Amino acid sequence: MFGEFKLLPILILVAALACSLMIGLFSRRQAERAYGVGNRQAGHASIGAAIASNWMSAASFLGIAGVFYLQGYFAFAYILGWTGGYVLLLVLMAGQIRRFGKYTAPDFVEARYDSSLARICSAVIAILITLIYCVAQYKGIGLVFAWLFGIDYTPALLLGTGVALSYLVVSGTLGISRNQQLHYVTLILCFIIPLMVIAKQLGYSWLLPQLSYGAALSELPRETVRDYLDPWAFGSPYQWIALSFTLMVGTAGLPHVLSRFYTVPNTRDARWGVVWGLLFIGLLYWSAPAFGAFAKAWQARGGIPPEVGEAGMLADLIVIKTGEWVGIPQILVGLLAVGGILAAFSTITGLLITGAGAFAYDIYYRLINPRASERHLLKVAKAVTMVLAILILVIAVNPPGLIAEITAVAFALAGNTLFPVFLLGIWWDRANKYGAVSGMLVGIVVTFTPVLAGHLIPGLREWLPPTSSALIGAPLVILVMIVVSLLTPPPPESVRRFLIEKVHSP
Repeated sequence: MFGEFKLLPILILVAALACSLMIGLFSRRQAERAYGVGNRQAGHASIGAAIASNWMSAASFLGIAGVFYLQGYFAFAYILGWTGGYVLLLVLMAGQIRRFGKYTAPDFVEARYDSSLARICSAVIAILITLIYCVAQYKGIGLVFAWLFGIDYTPALLLGTGVALSYLVVSGTLGISRNQQLHYVTLILCFIIPLMVIAKQLGYSWLLPQLSYGAALSELPRETVRDYLDPWAFGSPYQWIALSFTLMVGTAGLPHVLSRFYTVPNTRDARWGVVWGLLFIGLLYWSAPAFGAFAKAWQARGGIPPEVGEAGMLADLIVIKTGEWVGIPQILVGLLAVGGILAAFSTITGLLITGAGAFAYDIYYRLINPRASERHLLKVAKAVTMVLAILILVIAVNPPGLIAEITAVAFALAGNTLFPVFLLGIWWDRANKYGAVSGMLVGIVVTFTPVLAGHLIPGLREWLPPTSSALIGAPLVILVMIVVSLLTPPPPESVRRFLIEKVHSP
């Protein structure tokens, strides 16, 4: 499946990582020179590119094409959910989050609900999301490194994790921050340029290869087309709607997505940043289905289709395998591999730092050692980063599903917990700390019940799928928050007044 050692793509990866470090150092020096001088404010497109860069993980770069290769029409639920979530953010929360003026999800939760316990609950949820989300990234790294070096998945996972952590340590030691706009441009070019050449090799329109999706499907055998285009071949209408809804509310509740709105200059920039971010993310999602369709078309022309079990193993590598099968130059196949690794590395770096920070500052400092110095907390965060990395590695040795499916569980947790807390926290001034804590606890139970007990309770995973539990979970948590809040004392008057005067002011 993985083939032989591939020198050229490995050299491209080494060069890409080295360039990333050098650009980061240059950007840091530029920022230091500009400190106190009045640096030019970033434009809306720049903010949108940063949002898109923050979003593009192995799930977007590798996973979406994989589920399209396997499930065809049903996979559109992922695209609808992951793009629709940004529309939800734009309409309901982006501007209000920026007006609130806090910098992390636990900061917001504590300030809004006036509760250290609520802050700790949200920090635990952020850590759980980090663990689940990173398992998907580790799987992507393991698969791509296995392809690069021609070795089995487990040793490739160990090697790739070692490289990712080394990159994290080096960049952290040098104080390098990623240039997110350049990162997005790099990833999207690594994705689009090989797709254009693949389309040309197959005889389709190469200028806009996305428009050749239908032409590729028209070449498939009748039985393949039936499964590929039948909306309910891989799930019921309820499951499709549940998955779309879960990914939407999960996007609107994901901590590292919400963090993009805490630091933009003003409310207008927050809203326009979402619009541009949606455009840039949509470009990737417009292109991803074509990889799956082109792989199917190549197989229909005489390529040997894999067995059912092997197809599942190939799915998360289908972006790379399509280029390899069609016969595009190896340097372009290498770009696809490097793009997938860079997307996973950047996501892992951001999530591990977020998870470690949540433990050090929101749990350790609050509960264990409130007298800890900043230097001591930094040491704790570094230690927790390594512990999280090792724990994720253990889980990723035997990943529980496709990259996109594992990622969807993290979105279900965010949609069942943080989304209701943010939604009611912004739009209902009667929501209080008792309701917030009760709601988050119920959301955790709803998320993990089908994961841990789905095989014990008949029919549970059909109506409460692990990837799609928020269709039931999010409304249930909102109801719990409302009932508990009404049965307990209201939040402080200062909080309610702040919502009216600051958060909802024009």
